Amino acid sequence: MLSRIHYISHGETVEEQKKNILDALEAGCKMIQVRFKNGSRTQILDVARQVRVWCTYGNALLIINDSIEIAREVNADGVHLGLTDTSVADARKLLGPTKIIGGTANTLEDVLQRINEKCDYVGLGPLRFTSTKEKLSPLLGFEGYQRVAKELEMLGLSIPIYAIGGIVRNDVELLKKIGVYGIAVSGMISNSADKMTLVSEIEQTLSYA
Repeated sequence: MLSRIHYISHGETVEEQKKNILDALEAGCKMIQVRFKNGSRTQILDVARQVRVWCTYGNALLIINDSIEIAREVNADGVHLGLTDTSVADARKLLGPTKIIGGTANTLEDVLQRINEKCDYVGLGPLRFTSTKEKLSPLLGFEGYQRVAKELEMLGLSIPIYAIGGIVRNDVELLKKIGVYGIAVSGMISNSADKMTLVSEIEQTLSYA
């Protein structure tokens, strides 16, 4: 079962990446995505190899952003693909049937595409402005998530959807009511003074029926 909290790494250096990820794991996050856009392949591989050890020890899932090759090299649990990255079909051929493949989506049409491609989950957003991502797509807002949820219900379709983009603690309950499966966050956890309590509270909010 996929965790309700999908922690996305950030940091300008290998050391910052590792520290932020370790902090998130120690706080109780069970799904880590290594996202190091400005890092070299060597740097990303360095982070991924270390995090593979930590995730194994902490019984957490390791997802690699974009790079199928690095995901294979470190035996990650899966990969997350942007809309312009390698196709889901090609990723599935290379990684095999048991690996998790997640996909970015910004619109209902994107979500339908991801369902058709047989992604395991979708990262849908952004909810609002976030400084952790360059070339931000148009903002969805809560109304955008509601529209997507209603359309999927009308079509009889479903896929685990992670809301992403500038999410704060007070958004979580409303996002759950709208129908998202979980949240994909970075700064909200990394910048928290009490990460363990925050993660526990979010998990409880998202897990109730």
